[in-house]
Amino acid sequence: MTTDTQTETIRVGHSPDPDDAFMFYALAKELIDTAPYHFTHEMADIETLNQRSLNSELEVSAISLHNYPYISDNYALLNCGCSMGDGYGPMVITKEPKTIDEVRGKKIAIPGERTTAFLALNLCFGKGNFEYETVMFDEIPDAVARGDFDAGLIIHEAQITYERDGLHLVVDLAKWWEGQTGLPLPLGGNVIRRDMGEDKMRVIAKHLKDAIQYALDHREEAIAYALEFGRGLDTGLTDRFVEMYVNKWTLDYGDRGRTAVRKLLAEGAKAGLVPDAGEIEFI
Repeated sequence: MTTDTQTETIRVGHSPDPDDAFMFYALAKELIDTAPYHFTHEMADIETLNQRSLNSELEVSAISLHNYPYISDNYALLNCGCSMGDGYGPMVITKEPKTIDEVRGKKIAIPGERTTAFLALNLCFGKGNFEYETVMFDEIPDAVARGDFDAGLIIHEAQITYERDGLHLVVDLAKWWEGQTGLPLPLGGNVIRRDMGEDKMRVIAKHLKDAIQYALDHREEAIAYALEFGRGLDTGLTDRFVEMYVNKWTLDYGDRGRTAVRKLLAEGAKAGLVPDAGEIEFI
């Protein structure tokens, strides 16, 4: 699709969350030169983006890494734009203090079956060792507080607000994963459609990396933009949340980050949770 004979439109799917908004601020406001491409943004929750990627709808999209083995024939992982749980990540929370053993076998609200949080939960608790129901991610804390579920699997802002809501941490799955493997927990990544060809993929990848660098270099204005997507977060909490997931890992997975991705998906395949993703390349 082109807007004229010179410019081609690239649709980017991402979550309406502070970290993604911060990351794509320069693209949304057209603050960097992206010729010959024009980027448009299609926002949806991550589970919706995971489902859309199964149909190869968008040229570029954020996805959960749990979803990657299902779409690897049609999409390649970009080397920039990842969300890495480096010492913190998706959490299991309860209304009253409980241990992992006390939550096993109980019903857990989850943000989606293809989220990496759900993959990590299965690796930690064991496949089939709990019941679950999918709930919109931003409704999970309230559902747990009401007693609708025995526990909740939280992502995004709830990771820094659950205590304020009087809820209790059972396990931080990124910390658990690091204890098992010595690696950070790779949560989300950006993918690009293979049918565009390698040359085009690499040019687009550079534009996306330039956008992330611009946001990091112009942090105050990018945070002000991200605040619009903060769902109850003030400037300080928005900045804290963005720092958690837009950092050195986001510019480049690095060797350790790429190893973490391969390890996570290999362990998922070994446990029968995902198909074998084969050789994983990064653009």
